[in-house]
Amino acid sequence: MKFLDQAKIYIRSGNGGGGAVSFRREKFIPNGGPDGGDGGKGGDVWIVATEGLNTLIDFRYQQHFKAQTGHHGQGRQMHGGKGEDVILKVPVGTQVLDEDKETVLLDMDHVGKTEMLLRGGNGGWGNVRFKGPSNQAPKYANPGQEGQERWVWLRLKLIADIGLAGLPNAGKSTFLAASSAARPKIADYPFTTLAPNLGVVDLSPSERFVIADIPGLIEGAHEGAGIGTRFLGHVERTASLIHLIDGTQEDVGKAYRIIRHELEAYGEGLAEKTEILALNKIDAMTPEMRQEKAAELEAVAGRRPLLVSGVSGEGVTDVLRAAWIEVRKTRGDIAVVDDEEVEIETPGGWAP
Repeated sequence: MKFLDQAKIYIRSGNGGGGAVSFRREKFIPNGGPDGGDGGKGGDVWIVATEGLNTLIDFRYQQHFKAQTGHHGQGRQMHGGKGEDVILKVPVGTQVLDEDKETVLLDMDHVGKTEMLLRGGNGGWGNVRFKGPSNQAPKYANPGQEGQERWVWLRLKLIADIGLAGLPNAGKSTFLAASSAARPKIADYPFTTLAPNLGVVDLSPSERFVIADIPGLIEGAHEGAGIGTRFLGHVERTASLIHLIDGTQEDVGKAYRIIRHELEAYGEGLAEKTEILALNKIDAMTPEMRQEKAAELEAVAGRRPLLVSGVSGEGVTDVLRAAWIEVRKTRGDIAVVDDEEVEIETPGGWAP
């Protein structure tokens, strides 16, 4: 399945059905009078956050969505039926933006969330509605009300607990494969990952979270270099970032500074997120080289990095444990009081 995280679509609600002009023509009823029914309401346009979807690819092949016009009224005071609604099913995490691509109209941030995008037009009144003492045989009725229309953008921000950041070839895809059941494309050249990948980490039956591998950033990405910062929106909702540094490269400090600069330039609070720093690919390094590179990275970042290898699996659990603590903080299971982590007990004791 191809990954698509933004799409522009046209939506239109249905027009209301027209009211009917009709008169009773029945035997033995000399003064029949008007009996035209009302038109039906036009269909609405709805959007629903649906579980099991993780891409907007369906909206690439269909960009126009129009609800049905309400049925017209008929004689014998028969009212027209309501037009059929249009229901847009989108992945959880989809935002609806105005045509300017900046104004957020809706944020479909949880499963089952349902919102009306456009309301259908009301049906017109039939001529029976206009009957009165001064006009007992009206020969007119209301047309249905026009529906609404607009262009909107759909932008998907994947719902993940932890995001993986790092330069191309930092080993993010390998780490994701080692820590979850995800099977991203892995190769020994940059830009292997061209779309975000999601993996579910299972530390134990009760310790589970979602991790997202974001395509690698390069210097100048915030200005459009490489694939730019387009996919960074997928880590805006994460609890924390795992920043992987390729320990086999010459200047690990420069690699760290490049990613930090791009996160700060992107904004949206990414630079303020808790960062778990990890020196990757230690399986290809001697013990002396590991300590040397770790010290070099510590001098730049201000804290000691964790040592990890996605290939051999060494240190992977330690990084995931650190990530799980940040996830629990976000979920409210752990609170920080006077720089100490305090576990919050569930009211009423244990709960499944």
